[in-house]
Amino acid sequence: MTFPFALGPRGAFLQYSWIYAGVLVVALVAGLAWVVGDQLSVPVLRPVGDPPADLDARSVEFPSTSGSVVHGWLSRGLAGQGAILLIHGVRGDRRDMLSRAQFLHQAGYTVLLIDLQSHGESNGKHITFGYLESRDVSGALELLGKEFSADRIGVIAESMGAAAFVLAKERPAVSAVVLESMYPTIDQALSNRLRLHLGSFGPVLATLFEMLLQPRLGITADDLRPIDRVGDVDAPVFIIAGSSDEHTTPQESAAIFAAASQPKELWLVPGAAHVNLHDFAKEEYERKILEYFARYLHSPPRRRR
Repeated sequence: MTFPFALGPRGAFLQYSWIYAGVLVVALVAGLAWVVGDQLSVPVLRPVGDPPADLDARSVEFPSTSGSVVHGWLSRGLAGQGAILLIHGVRGDRRDMLSRAQFLHQAGYTVLLIDLQSHGESNGKHITFGYLESRDVSGALELLGKEFSADRIGVIAESMGAAAFVLAKERPAVSAVVLESMYPTIDQALSNRLRLHLGSFGPVLATLFEMLLQPRLGITADDLRPIDRVGDVDAPVFIIAGSSDEHTTPQESAAIFAAASQPKELWLVPGAAHVNLHDFAKEEYERKILEYFARYLHSPPRRRR
């Protein structure tokens, strides 16, 4: 039988030094993944203020099964024109969707903008990348369905907000959906983002962060795979993304489009990165969105409520 000390005192010391160094490196990387996870999942709560006068909106709130009281703005439009839920991305709030709400309101649509849990004025313990936020989406759709039962309902959701819509398990029916810059899986989302900031080390850290999802947030990476659920959306789907997006690549958006059910459309905005696509391509964005919703949401009569 051979024992480590058969190498001699110096050999044994060097052998165990490498082991200890390896354990230390693993511990440091795991610790870094925990810190990164804290930064990614910490709530971003802040006052949002009053809606702008041109939106003619009132403040609303409702309890969500996410555990949050969700806050938002609701602006009434023309009866029969349609009602549209607007859902912001990660670390944002309802104001990120304001420019969309304004042109839709001018076109006669009812619009509801919300702060997802752990964002803006909606309380929460952690950002969960669409998991708990999906329950806020369901609650918002229920509100629209009850208050505007004669209207067809549409959705515009961006990035994590798009994932939250697709991941919702108890989702009221909608008539048309716009998904912007949605990640396909949390693995791809984290790997892409961390690679941009940390180079080739980023995907390693992303894998470790995924392993910490369960002890930290009570969810797993399998809970955060919108690409597996997008085919279950029982409504026309319009997928929009930037052709130069490195957070959600054009190839990933094409894969999401392939997984979606018909009827569906895809628009890769030329030159756009992971940005506010309405701001980037304002005129063409508004034209395409208004044509899309006119096709699926309008129903007579149209009178001001």
